[in-house]
Amino acid sequence: MADKKLSAAELEAGGLVEAGTAAEFHTGSWRSQRPVWNKDKCIHCLTCWISCPDSAIKTAPDEKKGTVVTGIDYNYCKGCGICARECPPKIAALSMEVERK
Repeated sequence: MADKKLSAAELEAGGLVEAGTAAEFHTGSWRSQRPVWNKDKCIHCLTCWISCPDSAIKTAPDEKKGTVVTGIDYNYCKGCGICARECPPKIAALSMEVERK
């Protein structure tokens, strides 16, 4: 019999999770704020992408620009705001707003 995989809410405090399973757990429901990406302001510096602790900034290859930001994966974004804080102030392509439930 295979072990039952627990959700994040079912884990004991200090419990261990098998490596490589993060993609199975959508953690976006935790947030109270969400980042909003303005593609028209974005210069694709990737500062948000490298700063995101949850790999929630989506990117794609572009023939002319290299790697570009394409959006936010709200299934995994926990609303920490690091991406918006690290976005260059003169660019401000990311802002935070109250989560709409």
